[in-house]
Amino acid sequence: MKKREIFTSKKDRKEEAVRSDVMASEREYKWTVCAVIVLLIALCTAHMTDRPASSHPHHKTSLLKMDEASLSVINEIDSDLMFYVVSDHCYKCLPQLLGIIPARPASGTPTAVGFVVGTQYALTLQLNSTSADLEQCNVHFHFGEQGNYSLWVKNLNEPSRASCSMITDSEPINSYLPILFAFLVFAFLGALSAIWSTVKRLDVVTNLLLRLGSTVDTERLINSELGTPNRLVDASTESIIPSSTGRRLRCLDTFRGLALVIMVFVNYGGGRYWFFRHESWNGLTVADLVFPWFVFIMGTSITLSLSGSLRRGLKRTHLLWKIFWRSLQLFLIGVIIINPNYCQGPLSWDSLRIPGVLQRLGFTYLVVAILDLAFARDRLTNLSSETCWFSVHDVCLYWPAWLFAIGLEIIWLCLTFLLPVPDCPTGYLGPGGIGDFGQYQNCTGGAAGYIDRWLLGENHIYQTPSSRVVYQSVIPFDPEGVLGSINSILMAFLGLQGIISAVLTKCSRNDGFIPINKNLWSLSYVTTLSCFAFVTLGVFYYMVDVKKWWSGAPFFYPGVNSILVYVGHEVFEEYFPFRWKMTNSQSHAEHLAQNLVATSIWVIIAYLLYRKKILVKI
Repeated sequence: MKKREIFTSKKDRKEEAVRSDVMASEREYKWTVCAVIVLLIALCTAHMTDRPASSHPHHKTSLLKMDEASLSVINEIDSDLMFYVVSDHCYKCLPQLLGIIPARPASGTPTAVGFVVGTQYALTLQLNSTSADLEQCNVHFHFGEQGNYSLWVKNLNEPSRASCSMITDSEPINSYLPILFAFLVFAFLGALSAIWSTVKRLDVVTNLLLRLGSTVDTERLINSELGTPNRLVDASTESIIPSSTGRRLRCLDTFRGLALVIMVFVNYGGGRYWFFRHESWNGLTVADLVFPWFVFIMGTSITLSLSGSLRRGLKRTHLLWKIFWRSLQLFLIGVIIINPNYCQGPLSWDSLRIPGVLQRLGFTYLVVAILDLAFARDRLTNLSSETCWFSVHDVCLYWPAWLFAIGLEIIWLCLTFLLPVPDCPTGYLGPGGIGDFGQYQNCTGGAAGYIDRWLLGENHIYQTPSSRVVYQSVIPFDPEGVLGSINSILMAFLGLQGIISAVLTKCSRNDGFIPINKNLWSLSYVTTLSCFAFVTLGVFYYMVDVKKWWSGAPFFYPGVNSILVYVGHEVFEEYFPFRWKMTNSQSHAEHLAQNLVATSIWVIIAYLLYRKKILVKI
């Protein structure tokens, strides 16, 4: 009887090993197919070349780049005109002079002067007479990419006014078609994956896969059954492992992976679309979401990790040493990867940038982890949910940590709004440059920029901030600077705080008490993104860990290997297959194809590392 049981047990294990191997082969095949399709997407999207606009006597279409259009201003009046332009996205900016259009000559032939204008945002065009600098006409218009336009200026009966009319000489291209195409392809792949997941559960398909996999050689079966000493927990047994053993919540890795994939995509260029770039100053774009989400997830993971370690009996002194060591590693890795000198010779210490993404993560982790370790309560597990104050027990039992966080925020508010900054108004939150009507050109970031320049030095902070794009700021400013790190600590400490955000911003982009600003990591930015992160994580938890409607793929895989993917995408950014020479570098389609392929490759790498049980942690 025992021999029969042993034989049956071995047979069951062998069939389970075959089934596991077949499923692994099936997944590898599926991801290989996905990789091939991704490359086909690149080829197809890259060949969606933006068609050139038709020729026009006043335009030079061959010189147009992405996010540019050609405008010819045609003057039919008898006085010279000054041509000004200002972007709607530039808050409190003075119109910028682009050029002068000479008066119509005595022969009566209109004078035409060509200009290149931006297409990302709507523009206000203003024409003034050169004699008295009086406004002749004013036109508000949103140009289309690589379109050709003519602005005709004609006389009116009024001596001080002219008539301006905009004419489209050739239609602009639709630069958003590549995004639509890529979305449809990835949606199709997702639908195929969902259909296959349903079909493979059918008994007929399962039996067929088992028969196909029965020819696997014995050595491979043994390896599959024995596994490796540090192998990951199998997905099939994950659901029966109690949480007390340290089982990871898949929703955390899935959310982290989603943020990481978006970060890799926008860091590689995001197809050169403006909404995949960081906002110039106030406001939010897709690129502004991901870093705070990392901070939020890190704060969520800290309490789960440390509480589990304490329950397993690890000493607080040992955990404290691990916290310091991990923070130091994050900081040093961050300094190394943002100061690459692969081909430029020895690293120059005079221009070494100190702040950065991993540096801020390391500092935030250090402070929040120490707070959690200092005030962690073992008796929380014994607290009954029937207790009247159970829903707010985190605040009640961790009140010293909350006082510390509130104290940090008071420090941020005092430094931001009360610290005197030379030649700048106290409490200034603007971008400098041409913003605020050009009154405070060298005041970018107010106290935040001043503290970084004073503490770190101008040469050791970010030299090309996003505010240069719209506001033409002229001094360095670091979005990962010292003062903003205080609010990143608060970010890791917050949950759902949407009402606070609405009050601080007055539900507007520029007119609130504290506008949403990624460069400053303003209080409203932190509370708004905490709200987004809390809601998203809650949805992921319900779908992935509670109902198990979604496995978290493909975002789960980069999520469990986040440090490797982040460092790898930074180090190998300029290398093939993540970047190659494009046929037309001024095509959104080619940039989008290249960036999607590069991002997809990192997802595939993360999946293969997961399959090989390779995880890189610090």
